[in-house]
Amino acid sequence: MGVPVRRFDAVIVGGGGAGLRAALQLSEAGLKTAVLSKVFPTRSHTVAAQGGISASLGNVQEDHWQWHMYDTVKGSDWLGDQDAIEFMCRTAPDAVVELEHFGMPFDRLENGKIYQRPFGGHTQHNGKTPVQRACAAADRTGHAMLHTLYQRNVRANTQFFVEWMALDLIRDAEGDVVGVTALEMETGEIYVLHAKAVLFATGGAGRIYAASTNAFINTGDGLGMCVRAGLPLEDMEFWQFHPTGVAGAGVLITEGVRGEGGILLNANGERFMERYAPNLKDLAPRDFVSRSMELEVLEGRGCGPHKDHVLLKLDHLGPDIINQRLPGIREIAIKFAGVDPIKEPIPVIPTCHYMMGGIPTNYRGEVVAPKGDDPEVRVNGFYAAGECACASVHGANRLGTNSLLDLVVFGKSAGDSMIKYIREEMPTWKDLPADAADRSLARVARLDGQTGGEEVADVRAAMQRTVQSRAGVFRNDANLKLGVDEIAQVADRARLLQIKDKSKVFNTARVEALELENLVEVAVATLVAAEARKESRGAHAHDDYPKRDDDNWMKHSLFFGSDRSLRYKPVHTKPLSVDYIPPKERTF
Repeated sequence: MGVPVRRFDAVIVGGGGAGLRAALQLSEAGLKTAVLSKVFPTRSHTVAAQGGISASLGNVQEDHWQWHMYDTVKGSDWLGDQDAIEFMCRTAPDAVVELEHFGMPFDRLENGKIYQRPFGGHTQHNGKTPVQRACAAADRTGHAMLHTLYQRNVRANTQFFVEWMALDLIRDAEGDVVGVTALEMETGEIYVLHAKAVLFATGGAGRIYAASTNAFINTGDGLGMCVRAGLPLEDMEFWQFHPTGVAGAGVLITEGVRGEGGILLNANGERFMERYAPNLKDLAPRDFVSRSMELEVLEGRGCGPHKDHVLLKLDHLGPDIINQRLPGIREIAIKFAGVDPIKEPIPVIPTCHYMMGGIPTNYRGEVVAPKGDDPEVRVNGFYAAGECACASVHGANRLGTNSLLDLVVFGKSAGDSMIKYIREEMPTWKDLPADAADRSLARVARLDGQTGGEEVADVRAAMQRTVQSRAGVFRNDANLKLGVDEIAQVADRARLLQIKDKSKVFNTARVEALELENLVEVAVATLVAAEARKESRGAHAHDDYPKRDDDNWMKHSLFFGSDRSLRYKPVHTKPLSVDYIPPKERTF
C-alpha cells in the first residue's frame, strides 16, 4: 500500500462536543482512542454555542421530560423520530448533572442550583405557557462545555491528532468500516488509521450558504466521506435559519437574548411577533420566527436604508442584566454591528445556522443504511453523533438548546455502543483492504496535477450563491428546479479544481479544495431533496405547497450520491415507553 498505518481500538473524526463526549466514554473504558481534528479541539464549532443546554431540571419552574419531549416533537413538525426524542429528553437531566460534576461552570441561582433561562419553543403543560429550561453559562455555554470535556479527555489519556483532516472512509468487502485515511495538514503526508470502530462527529456544513453563522471549518467532511463510500444522507432538505444573525455579518446573536427579555421590532416600532405567535411571541420556534421576520421585510416593514432587516431591542433590560447574562452578545454587537445594545437595538436577519439532516443513525449512535427491503440495517463498525448525524431528534426544525444536548447524549450513547461492539463483536482485528488508501491518494494526486481548471474560491462562491438563492427561508418549485440544474453544473466544475499553490507547508490550498469537494456533495443533496419534497414542513417552507402533508410526506428522505437518487423511509412513531404524540397544527 505504501502508506503508513496506525492502529487504534476507536477512531473519532471531529474534536467538538460529540466527539469529545464519545472519546471520554471510550478512553475511560480503557480503549485506545484517537481523535482527529482539523483545529485544536477547543476551537471546534461547539465553542460558538451561546444560549444553553436544555434539560427539565425544574430549578426555576415546574418541568418534566415529557413536556420537553412534546416541545421537541412539535418543534420538529412531526418529522422527528419519537423513540430517539424520548431517549434524549429522558436522559437530559442526568447529562447536565454529569457535566456539572465534570466541572462545567454553569451560572447559578441564589439557592446554588443551575440557572435556567426561557428559550424558543420551551413550554409547560404541552404548549400552554413558557418555561425556563435552558441551563446556561452566561452566553458562552458551548465554550464552557467544550473546555470541560477537553480537560476530562486529557485526564483520560485520549490521543489527539490536531490539524489532521480525515479524507475517506475505509470499508472492507462486506461493507464494514475498518478505518479512515487522513491527511496530516502540516506535512502533507497521508496515513491510514486502522480501527475496530469509527465515529464521525464532524459537525455541520453551513458553509454551503453564502450567509451563515457557521465557522469556516464547517464543511461537511463526514457527509462527503459517506457519499463517496456509498452511504446515504438523510433529510438534507432541512436547514435551520437562525432568526437573529447580525445583518450583513451573519454572526450569531443567541436566542438567549430573547429568553432574557429581548424583543423584535419592525420599522414601525411594532413588536410584530405578537401578531404571528400571540402565546409565545418572540420565543416561538426558530423556523416560525424566521419566516415572520422575512414576511415583515417582504411586506415593506424592514429597517435601515434598504429596509432589509429588523431590530432586536434589549436596552430595556438594563446594563446589569446585559453585562451579567449577555456579555459576549454585547461584545459581538459592538464589533460586528457597530451598536452598543445597552443604548440601541441590534440589526438582525435570519441566517443559515444548523443542519437538521445528516448521516442516518439510531438513538444508539449506530449508522444505518437501507439493505434490500429493510431501510435501517446497521453498518458494522460505523457510528455518528452531533450535527453531522441524523438520529432524528430535530426532524424538520431543531428546538433551541437541543443541539448541545444532542452532542452529549448521543456522544455518550455512541461511545457505549462502540465499547459493546469492540468488546463483544470485534475481539480480533479485521484486515484492511489492499486498496485502503487508493481513493485518497488518487484524489490528492488529481488535485495536485490538474491544470486548466478553476480556482477553489470561484467554485465555492458559485456554490454558495446557488444554495443561498434557491434554498433559502422561502422556496418554490421554479427556484428549486433551477437550483438542481445549477448545482449540478457547480459539481462538474468542482471536479476540475486547479490548485495554483502547490506548497505542502500546511497545505492550505489543498485542504480548501478537499473541503470544497465535501461541501458540493452536501449542496447537491440539499437541492435534490428540497426539490422533491412537495409540502411545507418546519424549515422547508414551500410557497407552492403551503400546507404540511402528513399522508404523503411524513417520511425521511435518503439521498444517494452515486446517481443523485432519493429513497424514503418512515418516521419512527413509536416512543420507547410513553404514548405516541399524534400530529396536529403548529400554533404558538
